[in-house]
Amino acid sequence: MNPAGKPGKTGSLIPVELALARLLEMAEAAPIREREYLPLAQVQGRVLAEDLISTLDLPPWPNSAMDGYALRLADWSGEPLVVSQKIFAGQAPQPLQPGTCARIFTGAPVPAGADCVEMQENAEVQADERVRFTETMTPGQNIRPQGQETTVGELVLSAGTRLGPIEQGLAASLGCAELAVVRKVRVAVLSTGDELIEPGQALGPGQIYNSNRVLLCSWLQRLGCEVIDAGILEDDLAVTRARLGELSNVDLILSTGGVSVGEADFLGIALREEGELTLWKLAIKPGKPLTFGHFRGVPVIGLPGNPASTLVTFALLARPYLLRRQGVQEVEPLKFPVPAGFVWPKAGNRREYLRGRLENGRAIIYRNQSSGVLRSAAWAEGLVEVLEDRTLIEGEYVNFIPLSEVLG
Repeated sequence: MNPAGKPGKTGSLIPVELALARLLEMAEAAPIREREYLPLAQVQGRVLAEDLISTLDLPPWPNSAMDGYALRLADWSGEPLVVSQKIFAGQAPQPLQPGTCARIFTGAPVPAGADCVEMQENAEVQADERVRFTETMTPGQNIRPQGQETTVGELVLSAGTRLGPIEQGLAASLGCAELAVVRKVRVAVLSTGDELIEPGQALGPGQIYNSNRVLLCSWLQRLGCEVIDAGILEDDLAVTRARLGELSNVDLILSTGGVSVGEADFLGIALREEGELTLWKLAIKPGKPLTFGHFRGVPVIGLPGNPASTLVTFALLARPYLLRRQGVQEVEPLKFPVPAGFVWPKAGNRREYLRGRLENGRAIIYRNQSSGVLRSAAWAEGLVEVLEDRTLIEGEYVNFIPLSEVLG
């Protein structure tokens, strides 16, 4: 049994880590350099094209972290203090009068001369409206200093950051109305196979509904890509060459099916004859026949046709490639160790990704791990990673990759 993290022997198959490294090298060699400026409300899911540098201190002035009373400790020796002013958030206070305190509310600017805010729970308002403080206080307590979060000239977000609600909120707090983002990656999606027809049509003999293209188009849109639906590619070499040639203006051609060793796998033939084949046959299950190459200079990722294979290889290989093309550095999904709630008695020579979920802190797997069963992924919460040459007994640790890490 190999120690966790050590790849086993794969023969002529390319290990997953090496395949991903090569894909990312190819992505870095063809970065998307064009950018566009969008209103802040429209940058959800996009990639920041320029470093975001702060143009102000945040907060711009010391402010109160509590509803309470602002005072200068050197002016207080334990006696009740007169309230000389009341300061709400959004108001500009007057300097604190010596020997007094100021009623202050959360977020309001601390008046000049005050060096402490005591929360209202530790203050007693007496009959003469003076305030008595009941606890020991220290300078600076409950005051958020100017520039606590960021200062002028500080790097706040690096180029290559994927923008979500938190990043949008942070940019808004700095007064940004728009941001420079990398233009969308243009991805053409096509499926191969005479057996495929579109949902809504009547099934004929030997036909199946095309689920992969719907899955991928939706997934790509969630990743912020511009999707060109290239339809179903029939099993014909001349048609394959012609269709691929029509897609010269995209950043990536993403196909499903037609990349294994069958006589009807015309996509692989076309890449070998009119392009180059960089990756072929990976030590991964499901998904061994993933292909990466170029057709007349346009990058092509050929995913396996079985639905679970499509899902696994897109999540772990194609998705990182697309993100790196846009300049994102952190492209691999979070994974963490959990005890196995299943037995894996037979070691394989490929890295396996099982559709599973967590129950009572343990990973359990779907009963049918066939690469053709997409229902396994609908049931699952994540992918359970079983290393090459590895057997498992219950309780041994495996890595778990939440689907939420890869779907967006």
